[in-house]
Amino acid sequence: MRSLSNALNAEIGKTVQVSGWVNSRRDHGGLIFIDLRDHTGIIQLVITPDAPKAFAVAEGLRDEFVISATGLVRERAPELKNPNISTGDIEIVVDNLTLINRSEPLPVNTHDEGDPSGEELRLKYRFLDLRRPSMQNILRRRAEFYRIMRQYMDEHDFIEITTPILANSSPEGARDFLVPSRLHAGKFYALPQAPQQFKQLLMVGGVPRYYQIAPCFRDEDPRADRLYGDFYQLDCEMSFVDDGEVVRQTMEPLIKKLVKDFAGKTLVNEDVPRLTYREAMERYGTDKPDLRYGLELIDLTEALKDCEFKVFQTPCVKAIRVSGGSKFTRKQIDEFTELARKNGAGGLAYILYENGTVRSPIAKFLKDSELAEIQKLTGAEDGDAVFFGADLRQNVNKVLGQMRIAFADTLGLKNPQEVALCWIVDFPLYEQDEATGKIDFCHNPFSMPNGGLKALRETENKLDIIADQYDMAMNGLELCSGAVRNYDPEITYEAFRILGYSREEVAKRFSGMLNAFKFGAPPHAGCAFGLDRMLMELLDTDSIRDVVAFPKNGSGVDLMMDSPSVVDDSQLEDVHLAIVKEDEQ
Repeated sequence: MRSLSNALNAEIGKTVQVSGWVNSRRDHGGLIFIDLRDHTGIIQLVITPDAPKAFAVAEGLRDEFVISATGLVRERAPELKNPNISTGDIEIVVDNLTLINRSEPLPVNTHDEGDPSGEELRLKYRFLDLRRPSMQNILRRRAEFYRIMRQYMDEHDFIEITTPILANSSPEGARDFLVPSRLHAGKFYALPQAPQQFKQLLMVGGVPRYYQIAPCFRDEDPRADRLYGDFYQLDCEMSFVDDGEVVRQTMEPLIKKLVKDFAGKTLVNEDVPRLTYREAMERYGTDKPDLRYGLELIDLTEALKDCEFKVFQTPCVKAIRVSGGSKFTRKQIDEFTELARKNGAGGLAYILYENGTVRSPIAKFLKDSELAEIQKLTGAEDGDAVFFGADLRQNVNKVLGQMRIAFADTLGLKNPQEVALCWIVDFPLYEQDEATGKIDFCHNPFSMPNGGLKALRETENKLDIIADQYDMAMNGLELCSGAVRNYDPEITYEAFRILGYSREEVAKRFSGMLNAFKFGAPPHAGCAFGLDRMLMELLDTDSIRDVVAFPKNGSGVDLMMDSPSVVDDSQLEDVHLAIVKEDEQ
């Protein structure tokens, strides 16, 4: 059976057999033309009355019927060639046509042309949606994506090892999916949020370098750049490594290769910058900055410390200079202001620079010297706009970080053919919840704090403790998270004690790993790259669900398989569970 790729162009004068779906059918009276489609392409079939049996079959064909055809490959007449398909110079004159299977009228469009079907309908009939050439291409590209990664990891002496799916609960920052045990009443497995503990145990077990394309499970709310439920990551770990830079330099060439060779995109920064967490937050208002454009946050706190304008009498004042921003319409500025309010600001002060003058609702509250200093520090010129944030420093960074993204979107500064990478390093070990005041781990709880046990015990403000943790960002998306691991049980006990966990609770929860660390654990470090998110960015898809064969919808529902679903009482009894209705509680 031949594929419908351009290889058929070399078969002129030969008889071939082809199979696929009817992409379209055109009846010209004495001739019937069928565009036959498979995963490799389209070929035109010509059925004439000279082949009466085939002609009779062709008369009854409809779109998406499955057929097989045998016939002679011939070159089309010059005026009939189709430059839009790879086999557009040839056609097959059919002498035998077989109907393999029929199709009911389709509920979704299986072509990339025409009106697109809605996402919910596409997900319900995903098996049909996958017939679209663009979806077929994504599936092939994903397989190629995996091949490149595996080849690179193998060439760099990593060993591919799979880790258990049924595991124990782990504090990775999200809710676990729990699996009740039939054999052990009242006990539960947890689907792993990441293979964290297992890969560290592999280092203790003498594995020098580990990797896997790992399935991970987190009960988090879905969003545009995050799948619900299960997702995949390139997970790796290296033994006898006590510096995160070793991991970064080992993995960075792979990502560059994927950007340039796989995606064919331009790498903005060949020398990938390293920004500290604090620097990223101060300059860009986020720990995953998009470096395809500037729009950096400019600190005006010192310059305006004596300002009498009440809005600026706050612990922190920052600004963003937007080149060409004076052309923003009133409607656009109102939309920016509303976005600032949604992120916690009271409003959005601004100055527009036009024809050597300033135009602003706040200009009358500022001295000439203050206006001059603002223009000097921001570098604002005619045609520019300066937008301000004034509040607590962390709030200003958050608001202006979101405004920076909005300005870039409005001005079209995100070139989809460019990729900007950066590493964010020196994350704080702990972070504080603004609402409750409670502190928790900022990233991975198994990270090594800089300064080790001494830092944990002697640092008065625990939020000042820095860990050797690192992320990679790609075009404003968090792509990777990693750390040098804590392999000393006493450091683990102390790190959790600060959060209120008893020694006994920690020992019970992480007994496997803590016991292993007693028997000569080497220093080790690693990271994990989110593959679905990376592929979404590299392939320029609109939604992360487009790069997965069978995703759930935005509400976490598999519309095709009707999952999650109700199960029989007998199944619940097997695992010692019962459903309690809300009104019975």
